[in-house]
Amino acid sequence: MAIPKFETFTSGAVPLEVENIDTDQIIPARFLKTTERTGFGENLFRDWRYDASGAPVPTFPLNDPRYGGRILVAGRNFGCGSSREHAAWALADYGFRVVVSSFFADIFRNNALNNGLLPVRVSDAFLAEIFGELRRDPAAQFTVNLEEQRFTIVSSGRSVEFEIDAYKKRCLLNGYDDVDYLVSIGDQIAAFEAARK
Repeated sequence: MAIPKFETFTSGAVPLEVENIDTDQIIPARFLKTTERTGFGENLFRDWRYDASGAPVPTFPLNDPRYGGRILVAGRNFGCGSSREHAAWALADYGFRVVVSSFFADIFRNNALNNGLLPVRVSDAFLAEIFGELRRDPAAQFTVNLEEQRFTIVSSGRSVEFEIDAYKKRCLLNGYDDVDYLVSIGDQIAAFEAARK
């Protein structure tokens, strides 16, 4: 699955006001039966989205028609637990391009960045402001500008800068994985090798 270039966009968001969401809640272990990156979105948050009979749980935010968009807003310590890359695959396959939280587990953050999913870390106070905006207006819009490293609440214009490694930023903006990046600097690598002969 190719990683799409990350471009500035404005979108609605899905709020998930739960802390310590681990990777087994994001994509339960029983669905990890393939090494392909596609098909995981349908089981994203499976045990929260559906009841024991397989019927959608209407109160779960992903099933609430008031919410939608390419941004997931989650509680503190998102992506803790096991190191499974499938958690990032499931979020991206569902259609999310950004996850906003006040803290991410390190391995999840790296897996997300490697798979075209942008983790935006904000302060606890700003996260509470985003959740408050979505409670007031479930259709609230937010702008994500990776070039400027800025996340904005459209209605108020309130925005914050977020941090990202320069290399990962370049990869996301260009739709590169690590191999694509090496190919993109092939001439530089060849020149370096030639100079060392």
